[in-house]
Amino acid sequence: FQIISDLHLETPLASPSYTYFSQSQNFPIYAPNLCLLGDIGLAADPALFTFLRTLFTRSPTLRIFYILGNHECYTTTWCLAEDALDAFDDSCASTLGPGRFFFMSRRRVDISPRLTLLGCTLWSHISAAQTPLCARKLMDFHPGYGIRGRSIAQHNADHAVDLVWLNSQISTISNEEPEREVVVLTHHCPTVGPRAASPRHKGSAVSEAFATDLRTEACWKSGNVRIWAWGHTHFDCVWGEGGRVLVSRQKGY
Repeated sequence: FQIISDLHLETPLASPSYTYFSQSQNFPIYAPNLCLLGDIGLAADPALFTFLRTLFTRSPTLRIFYILGNHECYTTTWCLAEDALDAFDDSCASTLGPGRFFFMSRRRVDISPRLTLLGCTLWSHISAAQTPLCARKLMDFHPGYGIRGRSIAQHNADHAVDLVWLNSQISTISNEEPEREVVVLTHHCPTVGPRAASPRHKGSAVSEAFATDLRTEACWKSGNVRIWAWGHTHFDCVWGEGGRVLVSRQKGY
């Protein structure tokens, strides 16, 4: 598996980098399973899907697992961004065959009889204390440039749905297939531990927009989860904890 997030191909705004990263020397692929964990580009821009199609031309066996990040939804709505990725998933199945592109929107994919991928955005939970500043400072909630119609209430509601889904999936696997190993792919960060974020963001008043403490949740405590990978924080890290690997590999701006 190759894991990467936050390519931000929509930048720089004057000259987006979709074409540049389409070239193999600028974005090499090292594994047959490529996990793109959100903030790759704008779902409203056809250039994102042109970029993704060029990746398939490099290998007849490449599989892409795509998590929708918050930036994919900029200048459009969350629902329309999801629709665009769903349509691309269907198009890939028609033109490339099934099993090449997986839009991981609360989706389970069984890679083998013993290995499963679970993917969702896993929006964070923003408390009442951080709501005013997050609403003012974060581009997600900008009426013109961010996610259209987006509110912190909707952000938190989507977090709750993602978390219920993830807990349910992992609890089912733990109970019915205890030998199965799980890789969890999310965009937002599932831990507020100090190793998961840059020290310069310690004590940030908008930290809850990026990470949520899931230590008490079934999805975090399950021994079936062997790898959890995320993006969004623009901070690379990897460590082992509780029999699993926690990893983030991000380009950032």
